[in-house]
Amino acid sequence: MPDPAQPADPSGDPLRAIPSPTFRLGLGLCVILSAFVIFAIYTTHQVRWLEDFQTNVVARNRRASLQLLRLQNDAYLLALSLHDLALASGAYPIRDSQPEFTRLESDMQDALEREGKVAVSTPLADEKRARLAIALQQFRAAADQVFSLAASGDDARVRQAARAEMEPRRVEISEDVSELLRLNDQAQDEAAQRISAVYSGVKRDIVLLTALLFLLALATGLYTFGANRRTFERLQHLTGQLRAQSEQLRKLSWKLIDVQEDTLRQVSRDLHDEFGQILTGIGLMLRRAGKGAATDPALLQQLEEVKQVTEETLQRIREQSQMFRPAVLDDFGLEETLQWLAGVFEKQSGTPVHFEWNGAESGLAPEASIHVYRVVQEALNNVTRHSKATEAWVTVERHDDALYVEVRDKGTGFDTRGSTGDGLGLMGMRERAQHLRGDLVVTSQSAGPDHGTTVRLRVPLEPASPSSIGPLRASAEKVV
Repeated sequence: MPDPAQPADPSGDPLRAIPSPTFRLGLGLCVILSAFVIFAIYTTHQVRWLEDFQTNVVARNRRASLQLLRLQNDAYLLALSLHDLALASGAYPIRDSQPEFTRLESDMQDALEREGKVAVSTPLADEKRARLAIALQQFRAAADQVFSLAASGDDARVRQAARAEMEPRRVEISEDVSELLRLNDQAQDEAAQRISAVYSGVKRDIVLLTALLFLLALATGLYTFGANRRTFERLQHLTGQLRAQSEQLRKLSWKLIDVQEDTLRQVSRDLHDEFGQILTGIGLMLRRAGKGAATDPALLQQLEEVKQVTEETLQRIREQSQMFRPAVLDDFGLEETLQWLAGVFEKQSGTPVHFEWNGAESGLAPEASIHVYRVVQEALNNVTRHSKATEAWVTVERHDDALYVEVRDKGTGFDTRGSTGDGLGLMGMRERAQHLRGDLVVTSQSAGPDHGTTVRLRVPLEPASPSSIGPLRASAEKVV
């Protein structure tokens, strides 16, 4: 009966009814990998931007700050020198102060040029920088004019000119330097804020990506869990069906084996009874005809020849009937049957067979013993057909828990690794061993000192009750 919970498969293949999660899992994997790739590209871009920003903005602002501090220090020294020149009566002549002003003005000019090369260009900073350059030029011109008056020796006029011409330029220089410092500090603060914003953005994006990947992994895991659960449920259903079909096939196989044994039993009985009786009657008729033809030697000789052929045919029919279903198995048990089989096989094939039985009686019923007999019969037939052995050994050992049967030869052997083991004979032997709840092991070597083939059968035994003791054994030679 089909499972109503499972969808019907119009193609007849039950495995097609299982939806494959490969596409959805692959899509989820692509989404996750794409998120990783996009985030990697985004992170790389942000890191490169930070590196470039720190190199081109932050580092340059720091170097510009050093030059601006240099300008600020020179402006302070310039204010002190100008204070000494304009407001106090110095111990040295005024003209001796000119080299100090020239040095400070030149140092400030050099610092301004260096600051202009490393500072980040902005319209307001460029304007302040240009104003500072103009103020330095005007201060130089005013200083030259003041110190040219110093040659006249009128110190009061020189100090007044210094206060009137040089002090306003000095104040303007100090204001411009201070403004440039403020702009530089502002640029550094903005750079720090931008870097902080970038770091905050990257942290936020990492959190968002982690949450996204967690949700994707959770969704993929839940889908995988559900798909696997449905797949395993379907597989369990199919396994149950296959197990039921396998059990049905096993029952059918044993039904066929039972039919085969019944057929062989009937054929053996028919050969032994009907054809045996017919040939026996023919023999008696030939014997009576021989008495009536005593006066004709030629006819008598022909009748004797026909009688001999009839007796040989009768003997062969009886032997074949025993091979199909040996009556000795039902009458005397497995040991006498295997010993009889070894003798018949040796007689028919010409291959010596050494038979050995160790232990007590087998304790198997005829219905189970016939399967052991068939395994040994098939193994001996393989010795004749395939191994080309000059002799064989059949060993049976009875223990408390199992019966061990071994058929061994010293033939050519075969490579078990290259053998498929699908021959009908081996399949039948394995089926019979499985029916007996036993094990069948076939080992073979085609080369070496231990070349040949060995068939080992183990049949578990149940504890025998006192009423299950079989009949007394007799010699198989008494069986006709």
